[in-house]
Amino acid sequence: MTAIEQTEAARPRGTRLPRRARRNQLLGAAQEVFVAQGYHAAAMDDIAERAGVSKPVLYQHFPGKLDLYLALLDQHCESLLHAVRTALASTSDNKLRVAATMDAYFAYVEDEGGAFRLVFESDLTNEPAVRERVDRVSLQCAEAISDVIAEDTGLSKDESMLLAVGLGGVSQVVARYWLSSESTIPRDKAVQLLTSLAWRGIAGFPLHATEGH
Repeated sequence: MTAIEQTEAARPRGTRLPRRARRNQLLGAAQEVFVAQGYHAAAMDDIAERAGVSKPVLYQHFPGKLDLYLALLDQHCESLLHAVRTALASTSDNKLRVAATMDAYFAYVEDEGGAFRLVFESDLTNEPAVRERVDRVSLQCAEAISDVIAEDTGLSKDESMLLAVGLGGVSQVVARYWLSSESTIPRDKAVQLLTSLAWRGIAGFPLHATEGH
């Protein structure tokens, strides 16, 4: 169940929920408000109303708006990292690996909750705590890709990381463009095109000559 679905299921005012369920409810409501209004325009009153709780209940879980935003950001950064790692581990065929990883970025930005806007299009990027989290998840995704490149090609850590940053960056930028432009290209076709472009480049690096290859 998504955070928004959890919000809808738990929204009636006055319902007593276990702490974890209440926290998920509040995060779901906050996501709706932050995505729709941006951080600066959003108010804790709006989030409490969307969640169907009083402001004191909201403040029991999150001392302030920034704390709430950071908790939501942590949740969705972890979701992206998990998606990339899962894609990389889904096959040992490197061309299919590239396609799966590209699709992970497209699926992330296409999610109807709009969580990617909190990670990649936040209006709070000048806040150090936000910038640190966004930079960290981009780095962690690149490190996961880099490990596969280094293992399969024998390139150095720095060389593999450079290629990984390029692949990850292209994936998320193109996926965001595809969504924002309301492209008529279906997602699977867009992923196929981008995979073809990326594969023609990365396939030029030979497999590392190790036993079994």
